[in-house]
Amino acid sequence: MAVAKDYVIDAKRDRLVIFASTLGTVFEWYDFFIYGTLAAIIGKHFFPAASETAQFLLALASFGDKLGRKYTFLVTITLMGIATAGVGLVPSYATIGLAAPAILVLLRVLQGLALGGEYGGAAIYVAEHAPREKRGFYTSFIQAGVVGGFLLSVAVVLTAEAFVDKVQWDAWGWRIPFLVSIVLLAVSLWVRLKLKESPVFQAMKEAGEVAGNPIGESFSRWANIKLILVALFGIAAGLTVIWYTAQFQAMYFLQNALRIEDSAARAMIGAAALVSMFWFVLWGWLSDKIGRKKPIVIGYALTILLMFPLFHWMAAAANPELSKAMSRSPVVVEGSDCSFDPFATKGQATACGRVLDTLSKKGIAYSSRQGQPGAAPVVSVGGRSIPQAELDSALAGAGYKLEKTSPTLGQALQVILAIIVIGFLSGMTFGPVAALLVELFPARIRYTSMSVPYHIGTGYFGGFLPFISQYIVARTGDPFAGLWYTIAVAAMALVVTVLWLPETAGKELD
Repeated sequence: MAVAKDYVIDAKRDRLVIFASTLGTVFEWYDFFIYGTLAAIIGKHFFPAASETAQFLLALASFGDKLGRKYTFLVTITLMGIATAGVGLVPSYATIGLAAPAILVLLRVLQGLALGGEYGGAAIYVAEHAPREKRGFYTSFIQAGVVGGFLLSVAVVLTAEAFVDKVQWDAWGWRIPFLVSIVLLAVSLWVRLKLKESPVFQAMKEAGEVAGNPIGESFSRWANIKLILVALFGIAAGLTVIWYTAQFQAMYFLQNALRIEDSAARAMIGAAALVSMFWFVLWGWLSDKIGRKKPIVIGYALTILLMFPLFHWMAAAANPELSKAMSRSPVVVEGSDCSFDPFATKGQATACGRVLDTLSKKGIAYSSRQGQPGAAPVVSVGGRSIPQAELDSALAGAGYKLEKTSPTLGQALQVILAIIVIGFLSGMTFGPVAALLVELFPARIRYTSMSVPYHIGTGYFGGFLPFISQYIVARTGDPFAGLWYTIAVAAMALVVTVLWLPETAGKELD
């Protein structure tokens, strides 16, 4: 079966297809990202724990709890909208106890199920309407819609914060962005009801070639299983950790490690995301001309080389006094059994662990080393041993200003530029991907074959990035250490892509 020679160019139809699919993607990813944007306050309301660090990590752990043509669109976006609004209505842990986190996790699973069907459906729907030579360009708007969802989540949070004071925000105002999802759901359903079925699927249906068991067919041949594994480990995993690093890891880095005011951090991330939307469209368009594989491979390689320098630049720009203090007067803790457990419910087990807990609560970057068995912990600041009773004054004297701050305009512009560069790398690796995944698999099993690896990859490699990276930071005391997760996954994806990913640009969608 082929439909390319029967393809009729209809500019009005194509614009509606792109607009409706992209708008739905924006709204669905808004629903998903609003949780990550408000992870810290969600942790306080839904998870009992001995420390704010543990609450934050528990909230991020459930952030990663994702599972994973026209009517699928309607089902997925309805499920997503209802689940997101539900998060805004669930009583807190203080009100209903353990039922609160249990309901929250259930709603996150429902969001993951919805998102699992959304991206694949949107990408296929647009690609199967697109002329072959413009497939990367058309589908790049789906990728930009993912960024748009994050950007919308940041904008709604900032707007909601502006209308309520700090006490009201912490008490109930944080629920407003979740309830906004009901309005977005209504708009998206109205637009998507105007769509017709894709020409490829319609032709396949008329020819009686629709797969009866798409899951069974997807995993019945090694050739297709191999492509699914390449899509999982070479594409979905790699592109997602880069994009999540540009958004969530950068935001938590600014808020926690660099002590930037939450609203200022969100505004800088949002400004960078707005510019970065262009990169996704640019690289989708370029992939129609230079191929899909080349920009992805180069993007992975540049990520491995540039991620640490970019975050160091961000640190030096956002809070230069704190950055200089960390470099000039590093904090080192030496003691017996010097380890820190962020999830400890009854306090740290050792004296050295209790010192690390104190530093962690203050947001102090530190390194630790084992001392002699039984030795009392010793804290040094800039090489000078400090009695624990004098720790605060010693840190202040060394330039550690730990109160929340807002950068100057010049500093903020540097931070935004650094995140835009990460967004450029994300555009290289994400922009061509919708077209690539659609081209990679045959039509009758396309939806299942591309959705399974995409949503396992984004759900587990990407969805757990905030939790894993922040857990590494909490355990090591090094605010940059979480980047090693991004580097490791990008390196794996680079190897898989170079060795096993075929070039698909221009392939006929039979």
